[in-house]
Amino acid sequence: MIKNILIEFKKFAMRGNVMDMAVGIIIGAAFGKIVDSLVKDIIMPPLGWLMGRVDFANKYWVLPVNDVQGPFASLDAAQKAGAVTVNWGLFVNTIISFLIVAFAVFMLIKAMNTLQTKLEAKEKKEAVAAAPKTKVCPFCCSEIPVGATKCPHCTSALTSTPKKANLTSTKKKAKKKK
Repeated sequence: MIKNILIEFKKFAMRGNVMDMAVGIIIGAAFGKIVDSLVKDIIMPPLGWLMGRVDFANKYWVLPVNDVQGPFASLDAAQKAGAVTVNWGLFVNTIISFLIVAFAVFMLIKAMNTLQTKLEAKEKKEAVAAAPKTKVCPFCCSEIPVGATKCPHCTSALTSTPKKANLTSTKKKAKKKK
């Protein structure tokens, strides 16, 4: 029983979409680290400097839950002292990181949708080009252009049904009248 489960799991894990998902998760984690560094090391320092030399990573509120009182020099010092803190500066950093990742994902999806639309238009154009240009006359079985309304070989009107079909339907109508 365990062997069957392992075989089934192996089939599941080796399918293409599972492997694609694994690659996506690994790339996403790496991208997340890049964005995190971008926010902490590139975006927030100048933003904090513009706002009067504010370090958002050290912006917090100490909650009066236990006997530990502030002020503390940094968030790290407050946490080492056992203070309960609301780390709103780190939250701001996380929101900025999220917005950057969301924008990057939006741009990726937008590019994929554009590519998909172009691919569908190309396939549609190829399908129109590959559409049959001739058809068979139902009366004389000759090959004629698709848009023909009259066969150039037997001069039959192509909007009506073949003569055999007309005879059959006429016979059926005659039997019903009797």
